[in-house]
Amino acid sequence: MSTQYSSSEMMTIAASRLLQNGQVCFVGIGQPSAAANLARLTSTPDIVLIYESGTIGTKPDVLPLSIGDGELSETADLVVSVPEMFRYWLQGGHVDIGFLGAAQIDRFANINTTVIGDYNNPKVRLPGAGGAPEISTNCKEILIILKQSSRAFVEQLSFITSPGFMEGGDSREEAGLTNKGPVAVITDLGVLEPDPVSKELVMTHLHEGITVDQARENTGWDLKFADHLQTTALPTDEELKVLRDLNERTAKAHAGAE
Repeated sequence: MSTQYSSSEMMTIAASRLLQNGQVCFVGIGQPSAAANLARLTSTPDIVLIYESGTIGTKPDVLPLSIGDGELSETADLVVSVPEMFRYWLQGGHVDIGFLGAAQIDRFANINTTVIGDYNNPKVRLPGAGGAPEISTNCKEILIILKQSSRAFVEQLSFITSPGFMEGGDSREEAGLTNKGPVAVITDLGVLEPDPVSKELVMTHLHEGITVDQARENTGWDLKFADHLQTTALPTDEELKVLRDLNERTAKAHAGAE
């Protein structure tokens, strides 16, 4: 075991471990893509990665800059049109797990990637929805990854881009959403999972060296902790080597890219 790692590496590795061999995974760009491809290169070689641009079974050697990156189509088993990807594969219930990032999240795992502040006069205009609302409502399960801070983990979202558990409890089902929804939120501090009844996010794991007080200080609501709070297993030497090699290849490949 190695103890020399960054909080971002710990977050990516912890997220990669939640994927399973043979799953069909709809991958978002950025941190979800890094975690999903780390999983493919280590613990889940038979995972099927698909991206919004229509690439199925893609095996990129470097992480894509966007869903339109040629690396995705060049290494895919199959490329279909975007309407087919969404209408048949996603809405047809053929995707096991969706992997999303977020700018902000609330206690019920609702996601904001649209605006911060008033919609018509926002403080910050974010990248927007993309395919995330469809992913969050049609994949059988959802994983969410983002760094934990009081600015990102907020009491009240300015805008709900992609629904988690809405207002908690049974509100997701009452809205007609039949998939399981978010099963875990992975951060640089630990892992949160929804309470089975209230659906409020509960911290179930802290990464090595992270304290309960740190997690509380970086959450904009009164964070709850599991009765049997666990410590995330340390990154292995193999996980760190594969992730660092992937990031190094990616940096070299994209050097000077706009």
